[in-house]
Amino acid sequence: MKDYNKELEKLLSLSIDKKASDVHISVGHHPTFRIMGKLFNVTEIDIVRDEDSKNLVSVLMDKSQEEKFLREKELDFSYDFNRTNRFRVNAFFQSGSISCSLRLVPTKIGTIEELCLPPIITKFTEYSQGLVLVTGPSSHGKSTTLASLVDRINKTQFKRIITIEDPIEFIFKDDKSIIDQREVHYDTKSFPIALKSSFRQDPDIIMVGEMRDPETISTVITAAETGHLVFSTLHTNSASESIYRIIDSFPGEQQGQVRAQLALSLLGIISQRLVPKKGGGLIPACEIMFSTPATANIIRENRIHELDFVIETSGEKGMTSLNKYLSHLIQKEVISIDDALMYSRRPSELKKIAI
Repeated sequence: MKDYNKELEKLLSLSIDKKASDVHISVGHHPTFRIMGKLFNVTEIDIVRDEDSKNLVSVLMDKSQEEKFLREKELDFSYDFNRTNRFRVNAFFQSGSISCSLRLVPTKIGTIEELCLPPIITKFTEYSQGLVLVTGPSSHGKSTTLASLVDRINKTQFKRIITIEDPIEFIFKDDKSIIDQREVHYDTKSFPIALKSSFRQDPDIIMVGEMRDPETISTVITAAETGHLVFSTLHTNSASESIYRIIDSFPGEQQGQVRAQLALSLLGIISQRLVPKKGGGLIPACEIMFSTPATANIIRENRIHELDFVIETSGEKGMTSLNKYLSHLIQKEVISIDDALMYSRRPSELKKIAI
């Protein structure tokens, strides 16, 4: 009989040795690693059987997590491996079998400089209230950027910070700030409940792992309006798409009010992609929008389609479009033209300015 504790240790140790960002366990396949954005079969380990996936996932969970997983058929949680590495885990059922995806969370929170993020985004850490969004597709570094911004505040300012996450990913170590990290389902029942409760906990800064539903979005905006600096993420591809997503999540009769609130509270949006670097590795390419009277009016008056043009033509205010940023990385010979075109939202326009 297999020792699944040892099997799991072998698999996760191998993923760390190979610098994999993700590990996938699925019945009928070898375990799979994602390394520098590409998938590789782990042929050193046998093809996963139904019994294997069930037992490997069982080892990852404690009893209460396993009961919740069997009841709800899917579960997000975190897993500490050998007290030195941390994984964000999603377990789920598919075709009656159990599958699992694990994302390695770096133990060290990278600085904005170490992550090669544009230095201008440090400006978002200097405000006392308002909303900052980090957006982009799944697996493109939103949580890492969010953690870097919050940790910069932690290292430079004496603030009270509350994070609400599902699950907790990066572990912050108090420096100049005091940080309380709350995990949904374990420390609190939901994002909205934790957010409303945080108003009575005297925070200066609130970090919300993800704005998933209208109630959370509404409470986040209220928090940003009432004297808090709030950071959060959305699975959207640009600043304009983020505004549309927020507004469209509410009934028509509420949308005017939400636009007015957002126009007043939004400080800016970082929309990012992780693009392959020449010679290996990944680098963030960003669209950056800062709130100005022009962007606030566009949001308030429901002219969101004009936002891309304002970002494109407001470089002196620190804004940049994704195409301009990609073009900059091409000119510095950090990324290839082919990769830039693949990640651009408007590749035909990028060709005109980069080639």
